Amino acid sequence: MTVAAMEIESRILDMLQKVGIRKGQTILDFGCGYGMYTIPVAKIAGKQGRVYALDKDKEALDALMQKTKSACLKNVERMETSGELEIELADETVDVVLLFDVFHSFYFPQAGDRRRLLGEIYRIMKPSAFLSVSVWPNLIETETEDEIKNVNFRLEKEVPETLTDGNKDLETRRILSFRKARHVPIIVVLNNQSRRRQYEQDSANHGPKF
Repeated sequence: MTVAAMEIESRILDMLQKVGIRKGQTILDFGCGYGMYTIPVAKIAGKQGRVYALDKDKEALDALMQKTKSACLKNVERMETSGELEIELADETVDVVLLFDVFHSFYFPQAGDRRRLLGEIYRIMKPSAFLSVSVWPNLIETETEDEIKNVNFRLEKEVPETLTDGNKDLETRRILSFRKARHVPIIVVLNNQSRRRQYEQDSANHGPKF
């Protein structure tokens, strides 16, 4: 690893710890790409933690898994999708969801798709879990925060991160952390499809509408 790469990873590690990534957590890195955040997250989570690396780019996931092998990280699980919005994880099993550089209209041009994705994220998050969203200033939309709040999340904190080039500050992005506004009881049934339907029915009056 080059000196520049080490500096970038050190900065990312510091940012992730400020966001709230901790040892032993179960984390979903949605739209992980080549693993800019996945690898540092896995290092923080440690052997007792688990990181789900989800993306539809097979080539990126192949490269990421090779990186985990080189770094001797055994706590990263690959999740390859075809772009569907359903997340194949059980209800309330994840401590942290990262939506870094992906939650905007370039990747999700339809507001309904963004809402469905947030509904799925709400479903898999533990009652104590948090959702961390980050978008660079040139991509962020004014309605992003409201969209998330409208799916029964509440903003807990904001962590600014400044992109630098040497000693020159280039731009600062917002990293927003959300928690569930309230806990929606779930009736556990026999299979994932049935459980998702039951969750949607229970949430109709008490939680997010998918």
